[in-house]
Amino acid sequence: MFTEVGRWLDARTSRAGDWLPEAVLAAKGDHRVSVVLPARDEERTVGEIVGRIRRDLRERLPLIDELVVIDSCSTDATARVAADAGAQVVHQNAVLRGYGLLPGKGDALWKALAVTTGDLVVFIDADLRNFGTHFVTGLLGPLLSDPSVAYVKGCYDRPLADGTAAQPHGGGRVTELVARPLINLHWPALAGFIQPLAGEYAGRRAVLEEISFVTGYGVELGLLVDLLGRVGLDSLAQVDLGVRVHSHQPIEALGRMAGHIMLTAWSRLEREGRLVTADPPNGRIAQVRRLGNGRRLHVSDVGVHERPPLITIPEYASGARLMPERRQP
Repeated sequence: MFTEVGRWLDARTSRAGDWLPEAVLAAKGDHRVSVVLPARDEERTVGEIVGRIRRDLRERLPLIDELVVIDSCSTDATARVAADAGAQVVHQNAVLRGYGLLPGKGDALWKALAVTTGDLVVFIDADLRNFGTHFVTGLLGPLLSDPSVAYVKGCYDRPLADGTAAQPHGGGRVTELVARPLINLHWPALAGFIQPLAGEYAGRRAVLEEISFVTGYGVELGLLVDLLGRVGLDSLAQVDLGVRVHSHQPIEALGRMAGHIMLTAWSRLEREGRLVTADPPNGRIAQVRRLGNGRRLHVSDVGVHERPPLITIPEYASGARLMPERRQP
């Protein structure tokens, strides 16, 4: 198995620098490209990212046809900042309201797919502090150059700053401690993905609309596993985007993320018929917090909820316009 992984790693890993913007534009042809940023309380970074994409990849080079920010119930000025920078802002809870409201990044991505029109869709996290438009062109390069590639994942170095010094490769703690062991145990064909939980990736709509989206932090792992089963390893690729700098979550938040990812893996193993149990896993995580001189128990929901393949949603399958007519307050 790992011989196959090594072969894939050599054949399907490239660098962002291999895909120059002008060459990517020349390869675009009749493709329509949508770029989506899911954002929750990212007023400090979303404007810079949107502005650079608009200036470099819409005004200077006509590569991007659609630039959408999905505002995921922000309590700050994320929506206003994104709109001022040139994005079309859509509020997560305003899309497909008849299917209920679910929190989480995965739900925002699913709804972004529903309201955009590109046959190629690029997803970029909105908390990047060192964003460059090579993130977008790098992800698009393999899709535009090779029709057999269905999905492209970003990879990078993730430094971890602890207040006194930066560890060049110290980021990605949940990746290394939870996601990578799970992948190697159960889906070793995916072991060559350097950043399996990366929030930067791109895919063909025709493939993405046929798979379900976990609504929480397990969405990236769920997409990888489901795409492996649907299109096979050779239709997946990754691009080295250099260095990714973003805000780091506290350890308690990382624990909740780990819970989402573990339960996502559990759900896929059940779906594949590889795990049978009489009792479902607990969908909540209890964490002990210090309170003065004592401690108290804090319980969070980390249960896995999923949105079905968009192609099964009648409104979407019919080709009806799903973009809300007005921005919601």
